[in-house]
Amino acid sequence: MKLYGMQQSRSFRCLWALEESGLQYDYVPIKLRIEETDPDSAQNPAYLAVNVQGKVPSLKDGDMTLTESVAILQYIARKAPAAGLVPKCNDQVLAKHDELVSFVLAELEQPLWSKGKHIFALPEEQRIPAMLETAKFEFAKALNTLDHLLEDNEFAIADHFSIVDILLAQTFNWALRFEFDLPQKYVNLRNRHYDRPAAKRAMELIS
Repeated sequence: MKLYGMQQSRSFRCLWALEESGLQYDYVPIKLRIEETDPDSAQNPAYLAVNVQGKVPSLKDGDMTLTESVAILQYIARKAPAAGLVPKCNDQVLAKHDELVSFVLAELEQPLWSKGKHIFALPEEQRIPAMLETAKFEFAKALNTLDHLLEDNEFAIADHFSIVDILLAQTFNWALRFEFDLPQKYVNLRNRHYDRPAAKRAMELIS
């Protein structure tokens, strides 16, 4: 199994999950926004053959390639069921797990990435500074919804660390890096989960 990634992009959540899982894998650093002649470039033809978008993450396992981070997380969880990254529980709890995964991607993460795109990722002529206040508004609204979706427990689902916790922790880490207002309880959640041995090992691999 081979994971292609870059620093603290969405690939980090997959790297973290691999460290939690105990699966054997190779990590391949990819560089974004550099010339395609660099063999490590996301625009190099060799990498574009893996991921036509020239983005990370990408996971190769045998003849299969996945290029969406949540699909990769789910795949890792199913490959290593003993790690409990998807909780072993009834259908209703699993449905809540799926709801939180969808909410993080569709609502909580999007304002952060919107800001990221308009401060560094998009070409300068495509950036709209005025939308930064909209992103701030949308993130605050998503946090209010999250307050109603999460119970006051150590973990998001079933009293056990899962891929939802990875997604929440990385999203809150982005919020801090992008200078969004974040309630202290979510800062504490980020700090608690990033203190896990697997998270620390993943951070060492990208440092």
